[in-house]
Amino acid sequence: MRMEEQKVSIIVPVYNGAQFLEETVASVRRQTWQNWELLLVDDCSKDQSYEIMKRLAEEDSRVVPLRQERNGGAARARNRGVTEATGNYIAFLDADDLWMPDKLSREMEFMDRTGAGFVFSGYEFADENGKGLGKVVRVPATINYRQALQNTTIFTSTVLFHTDVIPKELIRMPLVKSEDTALWWKLLRKGYTAYGLNENLVLYRRSAGTLSSDKLEAVRRIWYLYRKVENLGLLYSAYNFVFYAIRAVLRRV
Repeated sequence: MRMEEQKVSIIVPVYNGAQFLEETVASVRRQTWQNWELLLVDDCSKDQSYEIMKRLAEEDSRVVPLRQERNGGAARARNRGVTEATGNYIAFLDADDLWMPDKLSREMEFMDRTGAGFVFSGYEFADENGKGLGKVVRVPATINYRQALQNTTIFTSTVLFHTDVIPKELIRMPLVKSEDTALWWKLLRKGYTAYGLNENLVLYRRSAGTLSSDKLEAVRRIWYLYRKVENLGLLYSAYNFVFYAIRAVLRRV
């Protein structure tokens, strides 16, 4: 099959995402790589998200609205998308983030050139209006398991998987908090390498005034992954966490 005939399945978990959903979908429809399906998985939203999804599907047959029977969180929603995906490439996108028009094209070319099964790119922080703030996160050429324990630079909305290299069943997210980081670590622990494309291809929308409690919750989640999911010892967990925390701060200043 020729490269341009390869289909990308894009998976978006949606929960009360009505405010940003149309803009996010528009960024997908503007992609220079047009062979895709967009799986929008509604996690029992209480706003108009599902109605918007159905309308968008009427406008573009590549948009596939799915709805969970009960609210189960982002991991289950993403896993539903993985199950329903028909492409042999899988990309994740959060419902409020935005892709640059050449995001898929650049990553597909990069994946074809490197033979990688797992790629990610740089990204830029954006405000609530989706306007870039000029703070671009650069990424390394490759990252392995040990390096990833100290560096959570892999951002969910930038990743792309090739299921001919990494079996589809392995791309299902663990049912824990910070499930995306848990998935990257799981794959890297199995011996896969993540390849970084050091280009700004995604706008990461951040709400103004992040609460300290949110930061504390992020710390708790990562610590839980070290100790309970990866089963790392106390000292090794603390050692990795120091580097993780420093890099997390530097990405935001």
